[in-house]
Amino acid sequence: MKSLDIHKSEYLKQFETQTYGRNLFRTQEEERLDAPNEECGIFGMYSDNDLDTFSLSQFGLFALQHRGQEACGISVLKDGKITNMKDEGLVLDVYKEIQDPEAFMGNSAIGHTRYTTAGDKKKYNFQPFFAKNEYDQIILSIAHNGNLTNARELKTELEAEGVVFRATSDSEVILRLIQKNLDLGLRGAIKATMEKIEGAYSVVGMTRNKFFAFRDFNGIRPLVLGAVDEKTYVVASESVALDAVGAQYVRDILPGEIIYTNENEPGKLNSYMVNEERGKQRICSFEYIYFARPDSTLENINVYEIREKSGEKIWEQAPVEADIVIGVPDSGVPAAIGFSKASGIPFRPVLIKNRYIGRSFIVPTQEMRERVVNLKLNPIISEIKDKRVVIIDDSIVRGTTSKRLVKILKDAGVKEIHFRSVSPPIIAPCYLGIDTPSKDDLISANMTTEELRVYLGVDSLEFLSTDSLKEILGSSNHCFGCFTEEYPVAKGEEIELFN
Repeated sequence: MKSLDIHKSEYLKQFETQTYGRNLFRTQEEERLDAPNEECGIFGMYSDNDLDTFSLSQFGLFALQHRGQEACGISVLKDGKITNMKDEGLVLDVYKEIQDPEAFMGNSAIGHTRYTTAGDKKKYNFQPFFAKNEYDQIILSIAHNGNLTNARELKTELEAEGVVFRATSDSEVILRLIQKNLDLGLRGAIKATMEKIEGAYSVVGMTRNKFFAFRDFNGIRPLVLGAVDEKTYVVASESVALDAVGAQYVRDILPGEIIYTNENEPGKLNSYMVNEERGKQRICSFEYIYFARPDSTLENINVYEIREKSGEKIWEQAPVEADIVIGVPDSGVPAAIGFSKASGIPFRPVLIKNRYIGRSFIVPTQEMRERVVNLKLNPIISEIKDKRVVIIDDSIVRGTTSKRLVKILKDAGVKEIHFRSVSPPIIAPCYLGIDTPSKDDLISANMTTEELRVYLGVDSLEFLSTDSLKEILGSSNHCFGCFTEEYPVAKGEEIELFN
């Protein structure tokens, strides 16, 4: 049997060349309906010198592909001119559509990879967003990760002032506010915008001579800073994007901080705290459980280590006699390794992935859609037949994926199934940049653990407790809203942003 260290090494190494798939048991439709979905990943880089921004932005966005798989876009600054390209599809597919890579070589680039909510797959909502002057030249471009809770109110105010909106995304509110206030200077315009908007936002952007990034006062969505050299800086949603372009992690952008360049000081990156008293660390705890790639570091906390510890902790919470431990690829594997390490029950990677399968199967019936999953993941029956199995999954949202997973294991002849979720029960939607079902559709908000155990048809079911999660993370300075229904900011109106 391989050692757990070898399993860990093989597990992490695969993501250097292959896209991280959070939960491969979920069909593409279920990724929207039966999973919390991060809305996007953002990337930006700036240098005093010319860069191969075409290639480097592609590498950075590919490393963030797990944060959004519906659309991708980039803006590049070259000789004072901003060029923009965005389209539906995966990062590598969108870049293949660029006929002239030289046009996307410059000294600064920002990019965005997007997860699109249902009914919102319009190209005008793809990012980066940009604003033009009267000569039809792009003067400002931004990419945003998060969600504004007062966007509707601000949009109404701006429209009353004559501002015309071209999209149905709250990100355009940020763009138009910065554009409106540019007479205050770039830093002043961003400061005025941050003082107006509420909610969660990490933003990267550029003008025709400046690069900037900023983060909300609670730091809910992640944003990290790296450097290639003394005059080349990189900003991204996760540290894995820094690794992809050869940048060293410097630190996380602070809550309420603006970083920016100044044309009078080439190569220098400036920092400005908008309001230090308002700045608090409340990064989303679900980043560590599910969203972030396991080889990322956020707020100096390694994601893989948190997931492995969650497996150890849920063994302490709910020990059980069993023959093997398995984890749902990719997100459940580190916790399964941790559970095995703490319990001594052997870990077996018995759910075999087909790495050559794409996402684009078009099938008309639910039965056929479920068969797609069997093409992506197939169990080694000889390893689990007549065995008592502990299955580790990242979370239970609607419960449909979990129920099908249990059926697959039962069909393979498993003797007992002990289900462990390394997320606390999800009882409330997120209003701060994560697309989650309504409370009526969250199964843990409507069933007790015992009722859910019966519904899934398993021998035992346990969730990681919120207190255990806080212990693993080392503090309570995170957003736990989907587990507690207590949010660091007011959730705003519970309606569509723009009807």
